Amino acid sequence: MNKFSSFAEFYPYYLSEHQNPVCRALHYTGSTLVIAVLLYALITQQWAWLWLLPVIGYGFAWVGHFAFEHNKPATFQYPFYSLAADWVMLKDFLTGQLKHKLPVKSA
Repeated sequence: MNKFSSFAEFYPYYLSEHQNPVCRALHYTGSTLVIAVLLYALITQQWAWLWLLPVIGYGFAWVGHFAFEHNKPATFQYPFYSLAADWVMLKDFLTGQLKHKLPVKSA
């Protein structure tokens, strides 16, 4: 059973698992490249490029978790909430809201 009953409950947990700025930057890079590849495939109608979407999106994020954050990606336990949270985190970063939502690191 899911320990979170809503996305609003999940998102603070998700942010707590993304404290390392390099990990977050890798998430943003992967998400931005996903958008770029998707747009390229749509514009050129070269649909074979679409297989790269999960590789790029998850690849950058997982490198961030394993090499910098040193935790297991939330997507392993909460795949749908995690996918949505990744895009919300990118939106929060781009709009300057993320710094106010990130949990304070304990000493």
